[in-house]
Amino acid sequence: MFHSPGAVAVHLGPVALFGWQIGPIAIRWYGVLMACAMALGLWLAQRDARRRGLDPESLLKAAELALLGGLIGARLYYVLFNLDYYGQFPGKIFALWEGGLAIHGGVLGGILAGGAYAWRRALPLRPYLDVAAPSLALGQAIGRWGNFFNEEAFGRPTDLPWKLFISPVHRPLQYAQAEYFHPTFLYESLWDLVVFGVLVSLLRDRLARAPGALFLAYLGLYSLGRLFTEGLRTDPLMLGSLRIAQVVSLLGMAVAVVGVSLLLRHRRRPA
Repeated sequence: MFHSPGAVAVHLGPVALFGWQIGPIAIRWYGVLMACAMALGLWLAQRDARRRGLDPESLLKAAELALLGGLIGARLYYVLFNLDYYGQFPGKIFALWEGGLAIHGGVLGGILAGGAYAWRRALPLRPYLDVAAPSLALGQAIGRWGNFFNEEAFGRPTDLPWKLFISPVHRPLQYAQAEYFHPTFLYESLWDLVVFGVLVSLLRDRLARAPGALFLAYLGLYSLGRLFTEGLRTDPLMLGSLRIAQVVSLLGMAVAVVGVSLLLRHRRRPA
């Protein structure tokens, strides 16, 4: 929970419906928010498909497969960089309600699954990716709040006015005596909302002549924000001494800059 000085530390917990639970059965905020993000994203994508003159039914089928591939990819990516833990507790691999979805893995898995369907059906892949881009940004803004209810993906200790209280059981050992931390999930959620607004209000029409450019713009803008928020987090996925998300974000920004430039240059060439 966010706090001002002197506030009482209270947290809502991961279980929705006022903590209602029967044995192992519970409705968790993480799942509720993910479902809401997916539903809203699909609705927005269908609307944009109609606006662009694309077949919304074909898009919906590709999007459904992309969501499934995204969930699998996000989980496999996270598990891959936490093999020490999941090697000891393999049953936890399927405990998605506890969190542990890596967005970069989700984007890659979604592109592979949805892209394969679009390619086999000879559907316009790059326009489909452009349609998906704003939905991805908005969905990530919503989904990040699952981290709040699970008390995860927070940053280093801080005394800033918007500090986030983390209960002792969820604190890293090196910060066991600290109470308040950077709400990095909030930073990323707000940034994703900004990205959504920029894509829809400023870039969607301007980049319409270069299919695929809007998706690359999403990739670059999201990666820019993630580069900074990842530097604050206490639970980054690591490869040796490197923070994986920062490395991938730098790569994503480079791909976006080069890719958008090439697509726009190609569209400017005389026929």
